[in-house]
Amino acid sequence: MGTNRILHVDLDQFQVSVERRRSPELVGVPVIVGGNGDPTEARKVVTCASYEARAQGVRAGMPLRAAHRKMPDAVYLPLDTDAYDDASAQVMGTLRTFGPVEVWGWDEAYLGAGDLDDDRAAVLAADVIATIAERTGLPASIGISDNKQRAKMATNFAKRHPPDDGPRVFTLDADNWGELMGGQPTRELWSVGPKTAAKLTDLGIRTVDELVATPKDDLIAAFGPHQGNWLYVLCRGGGDATITEEPWEAKSHSHSRTFPTDLTERDDLHAAVDELTAEVLGQVVDEGREVFRVAVTVRTKTFYTRTKSRKLTRPTTDLAEIAPTVHALLDDFEQGRPVRLLGVRLDLVPTDQNQAESK
Repeated sequence: MGTNRILHVDLDQFQVSVERRRSPELVGVPVIVGGNGDPTEARKVVTCASYEARAQGVRAGMPLRAAHRKMPDAVYLPLDTDAYDDASAQVMGTLRTFGPVEVWGWDEAYLGAGDLDDDRAAVLAADVIATIAERTGLPASIGISDNKQRAKMATNFAKRHPPDDGPRVFTLDADNWGELMGGQPTRELWSVGPKTAAKLTDLGIRTVDELVATPKDDLIAAFGPHQGNWLYVLCRGGGDATITEEPWEAKSHSHSRTFPTDLTERDDLHAAVDELTAEVLGQVVDEGREVFRVAVTVRTKTFYTRTKSRKLTRPTTDLAEIAPTVHALLDDFEQGRPVRLLGVRLDLVPTDQNQAESK
């Protein structure tokens, strides 16, 4: 007999993976994403670091200047939120073909898998990872359990498996919870931050087993009824098993292309954005949507990356109205630099707005 299973899907080094998807030559190279890509700029932080950079101590939240001191030869790239929005939407759309999905950000979501035994849940998780890779080119890890909190903790174990050993999938449930989590620091529990962990340490509670052994009344006295009860449940592997779906539709569609040989001629660049625009517009038309803003991304030979956008005079799906704005944006970039990548994004009018204006 099966158990209701929840899969926590986490996209590995998400922003770096998106950058590598459109610039495959970055695979295996230390990549650090943050700010505008200038590691000497003050008050900017790392938002994502490749595993190669993490191995040298670079972490999300670290000042870019500190990362640059550790790894001056890494490739530094600016945040491209539009590209990440689009990649995330592709992944979430793929997940929805498997069942109900609760999105928790760009790079993670919960998938309701229904009643499955361990073997069938693991097979499903491997299928989800393979399908995401096939449709989006992005790697993922999956944790399996009977509630969201424990599933997310399972993903941490999945990520410890070398990717060459097969799909990064791990099941954490009542059968192995005590063995695997009992001796772990309380900080390893989902939602237990540094302040809560420090307060628990002050109470002499350092491990999950020690937290389990603590009477509920003592936790309530120290943390209040809400958090005290939650810690009592959490340390025993309990949590929320509800998948909350929200209405979803793409905010934009985009496509980028990395060229085998850098483009330098203006005619070649404009021909390339023509192809990209027509390709992306086909997706928009298939959905019965309209475009209200366009954007062009240029990445040069030195990985200097910038995006420029412009609103259209009116929402449309007419290529004859959209293309001139795309070409004008391309001409706004400094000419003469070898271009290794071009991207076109079309921002879409929300469906409910379209419906309201048609009444």
